[in-house]
Amino acid sequence: MKRGSMINKPGVEERRDVSFPSRVLGHVVKCNGARATISARVPINEHALAATMSVGRLISIRVGQNRVVALVYSIHSPGEIWFEEEPNTMHFEVELVGEIRGEGEETKFSAGISDYPTLGSVAHQIRTTDLDAIYSVDSANPVNIGHLTQNAEIPSCISADALLDRHFAIVGTTGVGKSTAVSLLVNRIVDVCPDLRVLVLDPHNEFASAFKSRAHLIETDTLDLPFWLFRLEEFAEVIFRGRPTVAEEVDMLRDLIAEAKRNFKGTADGRPIARRQDRSSITSDTPVPYRVADLLALIDERIGQLDGREEKPYLRNLKQRIASVINDPRFRFMFSTNTIVDNLTDVISEIFRIPGDGQPITSFQLSGIPSEVVNAVASVLCRMAFEIALWSNGQMRILVLCEEAHRYVPADASLGFFPTRQAVARIAKEGRKYGVSLGVITQRPGELDPTILSQCSTVFAMRLANDRDQEIIRSAISNSSSSTISFLSSIGNGEAIAFGEAVAVPMRMCFERLKKHELPKTASGRGAGSSLRAKDGIPDVQHIIKSMRHTEVPLGSSGMPPQSAPLQPQMSDLADLEKAISGPAAPLAEPAMDMDEPAPEDESPSLGSVHSNDLRDSLLRKSPHRATLLKKAETPPTE
Repeated sequence: MKRGSMINKPGVEERRDVSFPSRVLGHVVKCNGARATISARVPINEHALAATMSVGRLISIRVGQNRVVALVYSIHSPGEIWFEEEPNTMHFEVELVGEIRGEGEETKFSAGISDYPTLGSVAHQIRTTDLDAIYSVDSANPVNIGHLTQNAEIPSCISADALLDRHFAIVGTTGVGKSTAVSLLVNRIVDVCPDLRVLVLDPHNEFASAFKSRAHLIETDTLDLPFWLFRLEEFAEVIFRGRPTVAEEVDMLRDLIAEAKRNFKGTADGRPIARRQDRSSITSDTPVPYRVADLLALIDERIGQLDGREEKPYLRNLKQRIASVINDPRFRFMFSTNTIVDNLTDVISEIFRIPGDGQPITSFQLSGIPSEVVNAVASVLCRMAFEIALWSNGQMRILVLCEEAHRYVPADASLGFFPTRQAVARIAKEGRKYGVSLGVITQRPGELDPTILSQCSTVFAMRLANDRDQEIIRSAISNSSSSTISFLSSIGNGEAIAFGEAVAVPMRMCFERLKKHELPKTASGRGAGSSLRAKDGIPDVQHIIKSMRHTEVPLGSSGMPPQSAPLQPQMSDLADLEKAISGPAAPLAEPAMDMDEPAPEDESPSLGSVHSNDLRDSLLRKSPHRATLLKKAETPPTE
């Protein structure tokens, strides 16, 4: 009889399946639009069937010419009794996930089901060719990241394009291998997408060893992130050290920063930032350089005015906050001597690898940045990633990876930093239109903003023991169900359940094992401090103390150490100079001050981040009397 006639007779086709008892599992005894129950009769001392069937495995159900694919999510005995000397009955609860059509090379998988199983339909172990058809990837950039848990011979492939276009998330409790999975994914994606630029926000400094030579490391000691690149809210977050801001001080800061930016002369080579008639459009958020000396001089000028008595306490407090930050050695990455020139081109080129020079990955190590301003730094980086992709008209393809993402976009809207939440949310909601992708890594999805997680169309869910976290994953993934999530608490390390756009059906898989030298490790794990150890292997305590006190001068981005002297000469030094020249009877020509509110002696601390020449130029612009005094001081005495 020809094969075509057998296919047209369901009864004959069913007998053909039953003739292979090693694959037959049982028969359908219950079915609805989404799930089915399969009953199996287990002979005495027959353990092969029980060993074959387990939660999380795929089986197939013969329906006419096609085979319905189902996922086992529960196994039980109807009487809740297992007999050793008698046959037993087992029930498999399965979820219907799709349909296989065709045979051999024409085998195709579809997520839709045309014909549902009927009572008595035969269920059997799924074929290897059917598994290949289910998990095959038809996109232009398939990526192999491991193998199926059910069959180690079947590779677990994902679509790199779908993963990037629709964002992705990796969730799991600590120690299950999230960082290893991230390293594997990024390396494989960069292999097939060489035009991709990856920015990793690394709070634990652990990805340096994972990406090796293809990653550019930005550490606190070599970081120059200019303070003028921060928007008003971000700069206020820095000077207030993460504490609630004072509205009056922020309003003053908005006007004064804009004025300081308009007063900035130009770039290091003398080119103007903008034409004079265009400078009126510069605001406090415009990424234009300015000098802190100019900003503080403007504050002093406001303090010296006769009117505005009620503003003076706020101005003095604002000045103290700025001076405190710029003299804190932990903030050298913002207020170094390299940050008062228009080096925005260099900053963008370094962070976003334009050109890549064989290093398309930037590992931005955040552990050395003060914890109270990490959110502000993350806000700047995420905002820049979106704006670069936007204004490059889609020519830049960027992936932003947020490790410990619940720090930046917590579920509680009252926590965290709003501009950071806004920057990450903008990438999640609009990034795919401009070529910006978001990768979210977290061990507590329950503490992550559910809106951000819901925008991640592909999720790699590793072991999650917390019920709340499992519920968040269940609600965030549109095509998941309780049957798939139910065994998340018991899967092994390095194992995950992948959902979403990058895979055809939910896939239980194991990530490929990386070699030991490719695993992500913290600096202590890499032995980076081996040169700082004594001969007996004991760490250098003096070096530790210097690092804690931030007394060692780090290298700048140019490779040269910043000023070893104080970051900025004291203004009191200039006052002493004028007194020495003019004597007590020639005081400094300051604006009129309110004698009822004298400024404290320590109100003019070091200005930081600007050279003495910058301060001198600022003073000369303010007072012709100062110009005369300084000129007299600089003139060498005659014989």
